[in-house]
Amino acid sequence: MNRENFDVIVVGCGIAGLSAAITAQQNGARVAILERAPIDERGGNTRYTESFWRMKSIDAVSDDFVERFAANAGGWPDPGIVRDAVRDREDQPAVLRALGVIDPNLIATIAEEAPKALKWLSEFGIKFDHLPLYFLNQSTTRMGPIGGGLALVEALGGYVDARPEDMTVFYETAARALIQDDRGAIVGVTTVGPDNTPVEFRGRNVVLASGGFQGNQEMLTHYVGPQAQFVRPVSRGGHYNRGEGVRMALSVGAAPCGDFGSFHAQPVDPRAIDIEPVVLNYSYGILVNDAGRRFTDEAPGMVDATYEEVARLIMAQRHGIAYAVFDAGLDDVENWPVTVRSRVPPIEAESLMELARAIGVDARDFLATVEAYNGACPTSDGFDPLHTDGLSTTGLEPRKSHWARPIARAPFRAWPIICSNCFTFGGVKIDERARVINAEGDAIPGLYAAGEVAGIYYRVYTGATSVMRGAVTGRLAGADAALRRNAPD
Repeated sequence: MNRENFDVIVVGCGIAGLSAAITAQQNGARVAILERAPIDERGGNTRYTESFWRMKSIDAVSDDFVERFAANAGGWPDPGIVRDAVRDREDQPAVLRALGVIDPNLIATIAEEAPKALKWLSEFGIKFDHLPLYFLNQSTTRMGPIGGGLALVEALGGYVDARPEDMTVFYETAARALIQDDRGAIVGVTTVGPDNTPVEFRGRNVVLASGGFQGNQEMLTHYVGPQAQFVRPVSRGGHYNRGEGVRMALSVGAAPCGDFGSFHAQPVDPRAIDIEPVVLNYSYGILVNDAGRRFTDEAPGMVDATYEEVARLIMAQRHGIAYAVFDAGLDDVENWPVTVRSRVPPIEAESLMELARAIGVDARDFLATVEAYNGACPTSDGFDPLHTDGLSTTGLEPRKSHWARPIARAPFRAWPIICSNCFTFGGVKIDERARVINAEGDAIPGLYAAGEVAGIYYRVYTGATSVMRGAVTGRLAGADAALRRNAPD
């Protein structure tokens, strides 16, 4: 087996891996980056995302940042255990340090470090601004890099490419297992390269930044359930994320954290080959399953805060598909096309009967569904597509809470929608230095996790924080690993 030696080994070449690798190099380390994808597809999910950050300015995260994380911190933990979270980490009991809930110190660190990470990225020529969204309205503040995630990958990747004496990228190389010494410290990674060639990388520090397991159907079915067969990664980059980082860390005793049974869900057009082909106009119409029946409140609130839950309900339907149905009234919504990222035209018909046949649902049940919905719509005006307007149905189950208007005027349109997987939530627990914590509450020497490998989300994604998390945790890991390379054994 071939062997390579480095100070820091980074698994993954997205925002988390690149941030870790460059930060380590800037602090004097010699770095190896292991990337499963070929060079022209490096970057994982980051390459394909618009990379919004939940910030109100370049100097501060959004006002609701901590509040939203606290609302999704992890089930109903034992209050007799979590009450000790007010203590310093060294004084906390081991059962708390390893508990699968979000560490408030980590969230506070991300909030504090996000502006620093943004300014650090600006040193590579990246500019952030309040950019247009695919939402007509939003419930929080967001900023993003001009050029999206691809701009991040190209800028940071260009920096790496220009410094081959300090950083080497091994493309089409997938990590397989961590190497430990007889004291339990991580000292390297075994990998497989082109033609199934095994290569061993040795180093005192390993940063796992290889994404979640959205590209691994076996892991998805194991954790999410059989309906995962109807779910696909939202972008091409997600297909390279097959969960080895999470598995490797768990195999050496890492404490799990994050919601393994869930993921960041997005409603997309299954016909489209576009990047992230979301369909987010459904709140102005109705959603029916492939039996022609409604199954959820299409408008429980602002779309940017509720689409994830709706997407998961679509996954739960028979065959994992639904149809967003509209009449000519959709055109009353100014600029609605920005909410649909699919370039495949909708299915259109001049009558509801023709539309039912075109989308392949039971016509009788579909017509009955629309008739019941129309009869439950309010008679009063006041439709306001930019705000929750309270125009709700009456006596209908499930109700529609806002923007309820009859579907009666031709032409009629429908988009098929499936649930896609942007990234998985289940990962491993880290501290505010991005060190991986084991099941006994102790840091595993030499092992770090960044980005999606570090589990911090439960149930609902705190929107516009994923790339931010990757950049921050990557920088934390890279800085600590670089310091540790020269520390005494």
